[in-house]
Amino acid sequence: MTSNNQALEINALKQIQVPSGKKVKLSDYPTDDFQLDGHRLDKEKTQEAHTALEEQLADWQEKLYAEGKQSLLIVLQARDAGGKDSTVGRVMDAFDPNGVNVVNFKQPTEPELAHDFLWRVHQQTPRRGMIAVFNRSHYEDVLVTRVHGLIDAQKTEQNLQHIVNFEQLLADSGTKIVKIYLHLSPAEQKERLLDRLNDPSKHWKFNPGDLKDRELWHEYTAAYEDAMTSSRDHAPWHVVPADHKWLRDHLISLILLRAFEEMNPSFPKAAFKASHYEIPEV
Repeated sequence: MTSNNQALEINALKQIQVPSGKKVKLSDYPTDDFQLDGHRLDKEKTQEAHTALEEQLADWQEKLYAEGKQSLLIVLQARDAGGKDSTVGRVMDAFDPNGVNVVNFKQPTEPELAHDFLWRVHQQTPRRGMIAVFNRSHYEDVLVTRVHGLIDAQKTEQNLQHIVNFEQLLADSGTKIVKIYLHLSPAEQKERLLDRLNDPSKHWKFNPGDLKDRELWHEYTAAYEDAMTSSRDHAPWHVVPADHKWLRDHLISLILLRAFEEMNPSFPKAAFKASHYEIPEV
């Protein structure tokens, strides 16, 4: 059951939800703050309350799996060092891994390039009863491809319309879609990239190409702002402040809690009467 404070926080999520079909400015959204009744969330109290939130998410997932009629798709997008991997590890830890599929979309393979850009994506969407997490997604085809000049403005607009139609198809088929952009400040990204350079145990995370993309910060901002015009009531975008991991994790969990409450899965009724059965002694 949702607590009174959780209900307030869920209602306040409209602050970070992108309006349906509207163009937004990312500069209007904070990277390090979230206000509730004019006050910032307290880190210690928020972390204390997070365990109960994880238990609620686990309960909802069990109902989703048992019901087997709906599915949940979580789309994660972020700049380099934005925290996609750690988000998957921290937030999705609330779920039974048997009911979750995490998909990492990397550079398309030759067979994938021989099909339309959504071909490889559609195969990874969650079946009924399941949760799928896209760590990067079909939005790469209106972000990276656009910024690096692989597609022009007309193709970008066309691909975005295909995405809107694709997500409508999924929603019509019983898939709830939650899209999350991890909103990182330039200063925080710099700290995280430096951390990867200075800590030998994190060198494997560092990609020199990330520095080139950092130089294209404003180009990526424009691309993300256009991509978020795909926000719809059935597939909303959320601009989650990501400079502080504890705040990021809490807000994403609240977003998922709201999604589950809107889906409202339930345990199926048994086709038998439990009172008719006894467990035999052995």
